[in-house]
Amino acid sequence: MTAYADRFWTSRDGLKLHYREYVGREDRPPVICLPGLTRNARDFETLAERLAGEWRVLCPENRGRGDSAYAKDSATYNPLQYVQDLGALFEEAGIERFVAIGTSLGGLLTMIMAMTTPEKLAGAVLNDIGPEINPEGLERIRGYVGQGRNFPTWMHAARALEESQGSAFPDFTAEDWLAMAKRCMVVGSNGRIVFDYDMKIAEPFSQPGGEAGVDMWPGVDGLAGKPVLLLRGELSDLFTPETLAAMAARLPGCETVTVPRVGHAPTLDEPESFAAIQRLLAKVAG
Repeated sequence: MTAYADRFWTSRDGLKLHYREYVGREDRPPVICLPGLTRNARDFETLAERLAGEWRVLCPENRGRGDSAYAKDSATYNPLQYVQDLGALFEEAGIERFVAIGTSLGGLLTMIMAMTTPEKLAGAVLNDIGPEINPEGLERIRGYVGQGRNFPTWMHAARALEESQGSAFPDFTAEDWLAMAKRCMVVGSNGRIVFDYDMKIAEPFSQPGGEAGVDMWPGVDGLAGKPVLLLRGELSDLFTPETLAAMAARLPGCETVTVPRVGHAPTLDEPESFAAIQRLLAKVAG
């Protein structure tokens, strides 16, 4: 297991935010792994360990997730705020250019950065996300975010995940569900297993337009001419084949990969996902 350092940075409104850093070559742009809505740095453990050494890897946790502080004002749980928080991290860490690997919400943040600071992106992986989100998938996510469920044991937690997400990962074993539970949950103060995020992140998300709320196609156009990988889970209910095709048409030279028998979102541990990420990074490395 590759060692990482737990590091912190401060948001402009004074929150102490957390990231994991894996050491790698300093002559290459670092890889920044950006997690989904309710997720944290642990989602990228396997990927980061495999890339470390050749690549410096940072896995930031958005406010209200993992070891990052919870916001006093739940209205700050929004994509534009998360991008501003990342900007503060890049300033503190002296990062001028980077490769973004964004899963779901993390991909939306990547597209916003491609709109606002495209010169910072040396390349990008958008994992099961596009500028148009399938309403069915969005409703499914709205149905479970912020529910505040808790469980007596890790096995109960794993079974609950299987019940809610089994259709997205039909080939997962009990061990896989247990591993996923340990990525997205922690032991709470009362000894129960709880989700590792502030339940209030659901408040702005549940408002009309609370997903992205803006036209994200300029974020796709902002990636033109850069190494780009578009990943889609074959069973995804959030990212349609039509949106994938429309994005590819606007990004000549990008690679598209559909990960078989996986829904929203590929874990990036799949052989197809990792091989595609390696090809993307080889283009960045030149």
